[in-house]
Amino acid sequence: MSTYAQKKGFGATIWDYLTTVDHKKIAILYLIAGGFFFVIGGLEAMFIRIQLAVPNNDFVSAGLYNEILTMHGTTMIFLAAMPLIFAFMNAVVPIQIGARDVAFPFLNSLGFWLFFFGGLFLNLSWFLDGAPDAGWTSYASLSLESKGHGIDFYALGLQISGAGTLIAGINFLVTIINMRTPGMTYMRMPLFTWSTFVASALILFAFPPLTVGLFLLIFDRMFGSNFFDVAAGGNTIIWEHLFWIFGHPEVYILVLPAFGIFSEIFSTFSRKRLFGYSSMVFATVLIGFLGFMVWAHHMFTTGMGPIANAIFAVATMAIAVPTGIKIFNWLLTMWGGNIKFTVPMMYAVAFIPSFVAGGVTGVMNAAAAADYQYHDSYFVVAHFHYVIVGGVVFALLAGAHFYWPKMFGTMLSEKLGKITFWLFFIGFHLTFFIQHFLGLMGMPRRVFTFLPGQGLETGNLISTIGAFLMAIATVVLLVNVIITSVKNEKVGNDPWGDGRTLEWAISSPPPYYNFKQLPLVRGLDAYWLEKMEGKKEMTPAEPLGDIHMPNNSFTPVVISFGLFVAAFGAMYRVDGDKEWALPVLIIGMAITLLAMLYRSVKDDLGYHIHKEDLIDEDKGGKA
Repeated sequence: MSTYAQKKGFGATIWDYLTTVDHKKIAILYLIAGGFFFVIGGLEAMFIRIQLAVPNNDFVSAGLYNEILTMHGTTMIFLAAMPLIFAFMNAVVPIQIGARDVAFPFLNSLGFWLFFFGGLFLNLSWFLDGAPDAGWTSYASLSLESKGHGIDFYALGLQISGAGTLIAGINFLVTIINMRTPGMTYMRMPLFTWSTFVASALILFAFPPLTVGLFLLIFDRMFGSNFFDVAAGGNTIIWEHLFWIFGHPEVYILVLPAFGIFSEIFSTFSRKRLFGYSSMVFATVLIGFLGFMVWAHHMFTTGMGPIANAIFAVATMAIAVPTGIKIFNWLLTMWGGNIKFTVPMMYAVAFIPSFVAGGVTGVMNAAAAADYQYHDSYFVVAHFHYVIVGGVVFALLAGAHFYWPKMFGTMLSEKLGKITFWLFFIGFHLTFFIQHFLGLMGMPRRVFTFLPGQGLETGNLISTIGAFLMAIATVVLLVNVIITSVKNEKVGNDPWGDGRTLEWAISSPPPYYNFKQLPLVRGLDAYWLEKMEGKKEMTPAEPLGDIHMPNNSFTPVVISFGLFVAAFGAMYRVDGDKEWALPVLIIGMAITLLAMLYRSVKDDLGYHIHKEDLIDEDKGGKA
């Protein structure tokens, strides 16, 4: 038995995951936590649709409806879509570039735990004085007036969670720049790695404006500053600018990795190299760049003036060009290909018309004059759900089926996967297509009920039926996961048979050092090139030698927990009757700072897996 053998037993496994710095296990943590928050956000969506199923419904009160609506948007964007994207980034990207780990394994763990404790803090608001109720954008005029601590939970929870996201983004940037295997030039990187690279750069520049905006909001609410209070000389529109300078790139932080997942799927199941690789890379970078130029298209009706409106309208329409390049390249990848309609490929094919519909309504919204009609109506709700669900959620479901065997070594059922797909696909279009027309008929966003006789009854009922179909699809997916886990039928390194990139060249799930010897990359689709020459393994780029690995650490959990505790103290500090708040704030910050000090002074040099152990492992595997 080698010195680095894995511990056994349930308790040991829990401890292993609490302390792990292995990117593959962190991917599983992101998948579990993101999946949990996805279910919570989905339940909130169901409550919204039940409330709007019939006119004058009293299923929930107006105040509770605002809380559910706010938490649905906030949870789905920050606590479900983002971590699920990070799950696939962690699981796939280091292996795709031929690295043994990410650049900063400790920070990778810290990023997850900050996200998790921030999300936990935000959702505890349901049980402590009410959830935030000013919409997921928390516009300052509403959030400053909101009673209770709901908005404080929002601001502090997103600060903690956002810090984790920023750390993770920096980590992936450094990993992709510094840790590519020999021969893996930038223009040989798979599209998923490229999209992760650009999305990480967007995180680096988009999250600081949100951080600043949340700090100013905290100061206004807790300390009586007047950044956003118009009556005291502040400017409420500044919050909108700060929020959307983050908020619009956030759409591309989510959708670019989704594009990357689909690019891998189209290429794999068309059994063809991705058409127009270099133009796809260029389009990805250009979308990332233009994503920062368009934030004020959310603000056409705030009185910026015709010149500003015109500039942002033109910039918004310009994004359609690189996106169009991608759509045509995906279609041309399938053209003449030997297509296999697996579950991931079905999601990928369905994504194209669904996302194009979202893009077309986006161009409609970009026309500033027309946007005065669409603004704050259900037309906009339909538009962004076509982009986020038709783009991002389809990609997450496709990626889950596609990469499940690589992450867990087992295959999800194709039969149940197809049932999930059809239920979700039909339910999605039923839910949101009709909402375009509800919006054009005058139904405003965020209303908790509507009157009979306005012509809105049928559309809302259809929309609610569609939402139930999506909910059933999610249940079928969970059943699929449970059955697959119980059966535990192991698969080989390339279970789809058509893998093209490095992650399919090693065992499923991968060993925790990823590669015994770093692979030599000789072109695009590196593993496919080796297979075409009749080889089953990658050509090594180095002789077999000792491998340096990082130690596990419990410190990231302690640092994150300290901030979680401190946030309660900071929030209740403003209440005169909460005399315990200040000690809690001090204790929380002390936990975090002491853990950071411990990390700073401790020599953590990792350990080595010796060459002899690797050779013994090879013999054991072949025996």
